[in-house]
Amino acid sequence: MAKNRRNQSAAIRFGPALKALFLCLVIAGLAVGYVWQKSQIYQLGRQITACEHRLAQLRDENQKLSDQLAVLRSPVMLDQRVRALNLGLVPAQPTQIYRLVESPPGDGAQRRFAARQDGGIAQ
Repeated sequence: MAKNRRNQSAAIRFGPALKALFLCLVIAGLAVGYVWQKSQIYQLGRQITACEHRLAQLRDENQKLSDQLAVLRSPVMLDQRVRALNLGLVPAQPTQIYRLVESPPGDGAQRRFAARQDGGIAQ
């Protein structure tokens, strides 16, 4: 029996051991990959939660600023600010208001020059 062992090649004697070692390395690699993947999923979940929280804060702040802008643009508030700063502003008189009438779109044949009262063309 000893004679047969001496004649066996090294590959045949260490083959099962190498297969077992390779199988252990594959299983260990898969385990490390699984743990890394779960860690990445956890970290991404935390980032998503933080971003959602920040988005909610920004929406609240945007709503508050929008409400504040509406209050500051109100006629009552503007009138109070004018009085507080003594700007001396008064409502416009009807003679100070010019109403511009927009003509409907037409063909290009219409003259679009400003005309004088006497019928001449203004330069």
